Amino acid sequence: MLSLMLAGMLGMGALQGAQAQAQLPTAQVPSGAPVARGLIVKLKEPQAGDPTSAQRERPQRLQERLAAVAQDAGMFMRGQAAIGGGHHLMRFARPLEGRAVDDALRRLRLHPDVAWVEPDVLMKLAQVAPNTAPNDPDYAAGLQDHLKGPAIYPGGINLPPAWNRTTGGVNATVAVLDTGVRFSHPDLAGRVLPGYDFVSEVEYGNDGDGRDADASDPGDWVSTSDRTTQRALYGACLRSDSTWHGTFIAGQLSALTNNGVGVAGINWSNKVLPVRVSGKCGAFLSDILDGMRWAAGLTVAGAPANPNPARIINLSFGGDVACTASYQDIINEVTAAGALVVVAAGNDNLSPKRPADCKNVLTVGAVQRNGLKTDYSSFGLAVGIMAPGGTGVATATATTNIYSTGNDGATSPGNNVYSYKVGTSFSTPLAAGVASLMLALNPALTPAELTQRLRASVRPHVFLAGSPSCGPRVNVPCNCTTSTCGAGLLDADGAVLAALAPVALFAGVVGPVAGSTISLDGRASAASTGSALVSYLWTQVAGSTVIIQNPASAVASVALPAAAGNFQFKLVVTDNAGRQGEQVLSVTSFTAEAAAAAAATSAAAGGGTAASGGGGGGGSMGWLWGAGLWLVALAAWRRRRGLAALQP
Repeated sequence: MLSLMLAGMLGMGALQGAQAQAQLPTAQVPSGAPVARGLIVKLKEPQAGDPTSAQRERPQRLQERLAAVAQDAGMFMRGQAAIGGGHHLMRFARPLEGRAVDDALRRLRLHPDVAWVEPDVLMKLAQVAPNTAPNDPDYAAGLQDHLKGPAIYPGGINLPPAWNRTTGGVNATVAVLDTGVRFSHPDLAGRVLPGYDFVSEVEYGNDGDGRDADASDPGDWVSTSDRTTQRALYGACLRSDSTWHGTFIAGQLSALTNNGVGVAGINWSNKVLPVRVSGKCGAFLSDILDGMRWAAGLTVAGAPANPNPARIINLSFGGDVACTASYQDIINEVTAAGALVVVAAGNDNLSPKRPADCKNVLTVGAVQRNGLKTDYSSFGLAVGIMAPGGTGVATATATTNIYSTGNDGATSPGNNVYSYKVGTSFSTPLAAGVASLMLALNPALTPAELTQRLRASVRPHVFLAGSPSCGPRVNVPCNCTTSTCGAGLLDADGAVLAALAPVALFAGVVGPVAGSTISLDGRASAASTGSALVSYLWTQVAGSTVIIQNPASAVASVALPAAAGNFQFKLVVTDNAGRQGEQVLSVTSFTAEAAAAAAATSAAAGGGTAASGGGGGGGSMGWLWGAGLWLVALAAWRRRRGLAALQP
């Protein structure tokens, strides 16, 4: 009876309000938000003299009061039931969660006839929730133990608890600059975007043409016949079978997961953008640079616009020279475009070379199962973090190395299979994949913030008594320190937790004149998915003291002193879960005369900026596919050819 009465008393406006709540984007509902089937309500006692006071115990009158409360609050209910002596369960027309529940609670709490209200939510047993474990058989069989936590694999990346928080999202495309990909692999179906082929030399492309829209991998083998009959092209290359390197990395990142087939990918929802830059013997530097720009959504002459710009670029190339001006310039460009460049440290057990020693990249070295640095991984101050890369020993199996999608063709494509590989090439996509999980929770994270949070959330390096410390001429697995192997071991759970904090972002303040008033604009700041910013706070951290107007607003202002100077202001943003993010804005003011002189100089130069002088030679890079033992043999040839080669 009450359900009919409530439904009849509510107008279409109340029904439309309930429907609007149900249509809220899922991004506005926190992951794991409790589901409520209704609200438990206690009505206030009628005031003395109220005509209902003498009747308040009558069930019919009580139902009328509850119906009136529901109507006034604009709620579409389907019934009520008494709980104890004065509480009543008012059922929703259907279960609600997240903001819809919050809105219903707020309306009833404001009602003058309601003493208190709380949601009727499902309570769970006090037990540890099981990890989100995919049903992919190779994962279950232990062939991907490097994805698991330190209790199983001391050097592992600890994905299971991270998957409890997020299994990924579609807003974090990862570009793989590599040999291309085998689109036909069943564990990559629907997970790979069309991409582009940037291999410009037909002889090395192995597909009969130069650059085109086909990013499939035709194979990158070098045969004995190639070396003997075409010595000018392939004489300095070692004979090798096709590597299917890009297909392997694509599977690490985004293989179809929880589908009961093959292996599990790190991100269950995102897409891989294959950018083919390497063919037989390696890749030309110019092809890599164009491929990086295109991957990030920047214009490349002769290539169509990229409709799917990547937020992360996986670059498993290593080099034999220090970072050069051209490499650094392109890295700076793609970073400014919003793409994080994740690179392999290299496999020669020395200091990393380009691009691993460039600025604005996240360089990843390799540890083995027990957490020690592998005997092949490069090391030094340029390394950001470490991740599993496999042991590389002759007796290694898939349980000690990295396991992913592949192909069994020794030359041209054969059967789509699964295989294992070794090298820092395969440590790199582990970090790139975790970064994509972070973006699923907080798409506003910048490349610098992704790097900072990945490094801040690591587990400490493993120390095993009796093993040597890593250093020059230590050619065995060794104990890392932060000066040799970066911040620590990649930890996916720590990283996604770090991603949940809000991001403080502000508009830049360029060349203000001393004595002017500037705006401190933090409106670009953002909370993670499912959260909202609730406060802003601007403070001064450096420079002569100034007064910040409206410091608790997204947009504050400051009247600068008449004298030129340097200032720093910190913005702290807080979300509705109490999490905070902060960022420091640096401002340099100039006298009016200095500003005018700078403007005149810029105008005389045509408004451009002078390019810095470039160093660096035609050194090349090495693919990271094996333990990298063949790099020395190729070094002299690469210098002559200007080619870069993939690394294991």
